[in-house]
Amino acid sequence: MSTVTNTVSPIAVPAQCIIEYATDAWQRGALFLDALRQRGNIYLDHASAGKPPVLAFKYEVVADGRELPHPVNYALARIIPPDGVVTPDPTKRPFVVIDPRAGHGPGIGGFKMDSEIGIALRQGHPCYFVFFLPYPQPGQTIESVARAEAAFLERVAQLHPDAEARPFVIGNCQGGWALLILAAAKPERVGPILLAGSPVSYWAGVEGKNPMRYTGGMLGGTWLASLAGDLGNGMFDGAYLVNNFEQMNPANTYWKKLYNVYANIDTEAERFLEFERWWGGHFLMNKEEMEWITQNLFVGNRLSAGEVVSADGNVRIDLRNIRSPIIVFASWGDNITPPQQALNWIPDLYDSVEEIRIHEQTIVYCLNEKVGHLGIFVSAGVAKKEHTEFISALDLIDTLPPGLYEAVIEDTRSGLPGLEFVKGRYLIRFEAREIDDILALDDGRDDERAFEVVKRTAEINQCLYDTFISPFVKAASNPWTAACTRLMNPARVERWTLSDLNPAMWGVKMMADAVRAHRQAVSPTNPLLESEHGVSDAIAHGLDTYGACRDSTVEMVFKAVYDSPWLAALVGLKRESVQQRLHEADSWLNEEVRRLKRRELETSFEHGTFLDGAMRVLVYCGRELHVVDERPFNAMRDLLRESGLDRTIRLADLKQAARRQTFLVLWDEERAVAGLTQLLPTTSERRRALDAARALAATRGDIAPAQQVRLDRVAARLGLAPREKPLKSTEPT
Repeated sequence: MSTVTNTVSPIAVPAQCIIEYATDAWQRGALFLDALRQRGNIYLDHASAGKPPVLAFKYEVVADGRELPHPVNYALARIIPPDGVVTPDPTKRPFVVIDPRAGHGPGIGGFKMDSEIGIALRQGHPCYFVFFLPYPQPGQTIESVARAEAAFLERVAQLHPDAEARPFVIGNCQGGWALLILAAAKPERVGPILLAGSPVSYWAGVEGKNPMRYTGGMLGGTWLASLAGDLGNGMFDGAYLVNNFEQMNPANTYWKKLYNVYANIDTEAERFLEFERWWGGHFLMNKEEMEWITQNLFVGNRLSAGEVVSADGNVRIDLRNIRSPIIVFASWGDNITPPQQALNWIPDLYDSVEEIRIHEQTIVYCLNEKVGHLGIFVSAGVAKKEHTEFISALDLIDTLPPGLYEAVIEDTRSGLPGLEFVKGRYLIRFEAREIDDILALDDGRDDERAFEVVKRTAEINQCLYDTFISPFVKAASNPWTAACTRLMNPARVERWTLSDLNPAMWGVKMMADAVRAHRQAVSPTNPLLESEHGVSDAIAHGLDTYGACRDSTVEMVFKAVYDSPWLAALVGLKRESVQQRLHEADSWLNEEVRRLKRRELETSFEHGTFLDGAMRVLVYCGRELHVVDERPFNAMRDLLRESGLDRTIRLADLKQAARRQTFLVLWDEERAVAGLTQLLPTTSERRRALDAARALAATRGDIAPAQQVRLDRVAARLGLAPREKPLKSTEPT
């Protein structure tokens, strides 16, 4: 009897792999083509439905901007909580999200449950969403949009008369600068504001890393936006902005994104189609709106310089007028709004943190290490960490003493002191920073001089275009030519040509359905599949190399042109000139503000309430720490609830007391300590205030030596014997 061995010839193994891989590759190709077909159909369906917001939540419109005295294509929607989410508490601070109008439609702020809106809903806050329609109203301007958003916030206040605080407003990307303008013009309408990935200082960036800021100079200024508006018969097509975004990363646009869907077609198609519904929804602006944005912001960089003025000249937008805390969230992985563009408006406005305090501003910034621009709004990880912590710590942020802080978010650990006072998984703390810390994020600001030349050159080119070219383009444009131009934009062509509008695609669905019924996925260890991945990596690397070479060439050409002293002289600009910032011409005003502030608070050193005295003890004893975290604050809220004082001491009272006492301690520390005996006249009040300060300090673990010295000094001033052991934070005081 012969022995049979189970062996495979060397030739049989490659043949089997080839058949397996070829079958899988063909099937993936059919399914990928069907995904593109579905993308095209989704694009057409979304357009025919009027391009509604791509929110993951139901909503109802509570204010329509088209009905305002200055009509705009904006509306305010109240978010309806989904099943399983607690009904919002009408007494809690409302949340308002303003999405960016930067080519795409609205909805990215509530794209999924794990989002800015979803997190706020889970914590019981009423939520509102400011969205916009595809077509602007006739005569609509950026100024009229700002008026509409102010009216929306007034409507929110009317709907929540019993809310404990003013609304928390989030401005995503381009919605951030719009929010800043609103908060500066109407500071009484907003509570804390969050700028998420929002560009404000448009000339800032690091050489060799942020090429997008050179775009305006390479195009000769703002005239091209005007040309696009004229070709659109008075409307600017947002698809042009989307095209610019996509050209920033050719490897992702032309290969990585699509190959990822092809390679993982069984799992990635649904996510891809969900995102493309938003990414393919292109909206329009009036020509005047886009001209205002490019001339005042992108190229002009006038916002932080205080040069933005209303059309009637009666209102100048000064960001120092904002009275609510400003939270800036940026990321090192964001190549559209790098941290420098998100933060350099601070040194534009202020020479020192002292000036920030004088203007009673609280500025908090947080830097993510790697998430990209869109990840700031759509990443579930960002929503569960940064956005959750910002929302949880809002009351603390609202009571932070004026100044500049960096928010640092860390995982909690077993044995962490005061862990019972940490809400959620992460511990958030706020570390005091200086203006130099912001400047250190940049590689210097000398490179911004060239943008002065760009600005002046753009103004000249704009005048030439408006005078000699624009009239002819307008005469040749009409609604039909504008519609054809928009239809043939590559961002639209790639969608409608691969939809069921194209007869060549009619058989794709049938083929894809047959493939799904007989799907045979390749083994992950197939050598041909591994070779495919290698080829894909090589293609992506080649496109990345091309992108890097292109960007470095653009930067080199930009510097050669706009760093030239000859061009600077030609446009009438001295080579060493830099844009005149707002603070360079108002030193007298700052001194006058200081004098009036001190005059106003002169008697507050020796007069005030028990809350003033207790807050002064807290501020004085914690001054050397330069760090504030949520544990002492949450412990203080618990003490107020346990003692019943939370019914008489509201968040606004804590905020005003913290600001007032911080100013007094910084102004004259010795007098502030001496005045405690009059603010806390009885032994009982003195003991309560000092014990509360000790208990709150102990929530962070052992009391720091510097803080203990200050506690002992206060005890001596108040005639109290120091306790041998601090009270636990949960003991009544």
